[in-house]
Amino acid sequence: MTGLAEVIRGLSSRAGVRAAVLLSADGLPIEHGATDPVEPETVAALAATLAQHGHRLGQGIRQGELRTAVLEYADGSVVLARVGGGDWLAFLARSDADLGPLLYDLRHHRAALGSLL
Repeated sequence: MTGLAEVIRGLSSRAGVRAAVLLSADGLPIEHGATDPVEPETVAALAATLAQHGHRLGQGIRQGELRTAVLEYADGSVVLARVGGGDWLAFLARSDADLGPLLYDLRHHRAALGSLL
């Protein structure tokens, strides 16, 4: 079976992805891989805060729990996806990245990713 670190490194090496950080619900980095320099502790802490606020928004508007969020910035995008019970994957992508294949894979392989945890 492929190890968790190997899977995260593989995800971070996808076309257009700068980094992938697996984080706990309380904002601690579990594993990360990057093609560009990033601070996984900072990404994990801020992504967990975003996930908590996104969850509250979903409850407030009666849409249920947050599963995936895509944030588009001037210089790139961030994709935040729940995997497992309370863990999250945060992807930092370049502005020219095609996020479609990544979002498709997340939707269809979320359970398999969660089982690695």
